[in-house]
Amino acid sequence: MSAFGDHDHGELVGISFDDPFRAKEYVVAVTGLASREKLRLRDVVTIVKDHEDKVTVHETIDPSPKQAAVSGAVWASLFGLVLGGPVGWVAGAALGAGTGALTAKSVDLGISDEWVEWFRASVQPGTHTVVLLVDDVDRNALVEETARFPGAQLVHTTFEEDTLRRIDESLT
Repeated sequence: MSAFGDHDHGELVGISFDDPFRAKEYVVAVTGLASREKLRLRDVVTIVKDHEDKVTVHETIDPSPKQAAVSGAVWASLFGLVLGGPVGWVAGAALGAGTGALTAKSVDLGISDEWVEWFRASVQPGTHTVVLLVDDVDRNALVEETARFPGAQLVHTTFEEDTLRRIDESLT
């Protein structure tokens, strides 16, 4: 059990980079592990904190309320048009937009908002932090791949102590 809820569906790994290109390269490397079935990549969040402590978060899975509202409006309006004509189209669009926005605010499909906020507060200024949610992990493959990124800093992981130590040592 973690501080921010149960992660039965995966393990968290957060690694900070000084160079944005190395952070992106790490995401590509982990995606390669997933394509070779060495792990299952559930979510990736990139947190950029500039030297003035301004933070930008890029999530790959969780839809924003605006995106979900537009998607909900389109789908519901199409169903409304088919079932109720022009009046059904208008009603469906309104209902779908509201439902989509509410769903996006209440459903967290990947890394929880609590963990994203924790990483936002914890990472150092001037860093690009990649936070992974993974499961079905070949730990040796992950450690070997991570070793290609010396100088990066392990911020946090929910892996057991042995894997935590191995990942941390692989970055030195």
